[in-house]
Amino acid sequence: MKKYFILFVLSFILNSCVGSSSVGVFGSGVSVAFDPRTVGMQIDDSIMQKNLISRLTLTEKKYLLSISVKVLDGNIFLSGKVDEPEEKLKITKMAWETKGTRSVKSAIAIKGETNFKGTAKDILITSQLRTALIFNKLIKATNYNIDTINSKTYIFGISMTNDEKKEVIKEAQDVYGVKQVIPSIMLVEELSRNKN
Repeated sequence: MKKYFILFVLSFILNSCVGSSSVGVFGSGVSVAFDPRTVGMQIDDSIMQKNLISRLTLTEKKYLLSISVKVLDGNIFLSGKVDEPEEKLKITKMAWETKGTRSVKSAIAIKGETNFKGTAKDILITSQLRTALIFNKLIKATNYNIDTINSKTYIFGISMTNDEKKEVIKEAQDVYGVKQVIPSIMLVEELSRNKN
């Protein structure tokens, strides 16, 4: 038990250090310096994200800390943990009701399905993958957000090229302990406002 606690604390510290650079100026989770979206797209996504977070918080204050919302080009990505399956459905419904929503992808887990040991392992997997992305010169690491729930790794972000997308997925699959990689990675050319 002591070993897992030390592992958890160490992972938390690493996670905090590495993760701080991935939050953009507009709160979208993608650094503006490398963000291929236009400023207008970033602002639209930020407004959608803040709108949904506000509605979730008004519904239930605990969602402010337990649910993570990311919006990329009108696509909403949800992650976190809730107590009951009905809550997951309610949150997904609220996301779909947000003005401007193009799609909703949910990585929300039910709390009873995880334990302390599993949570520590998830934090370690996320930290290892973040570190791997930072050191891979073929990847703009700040363009990605990572969540791991029950050893399933969810990757949200924007790739500059298809090769970069494949490299991110490969890095995730190479992390020890990952059972499944679930990418929600958009290519720059797929962004709606970049299409003719």
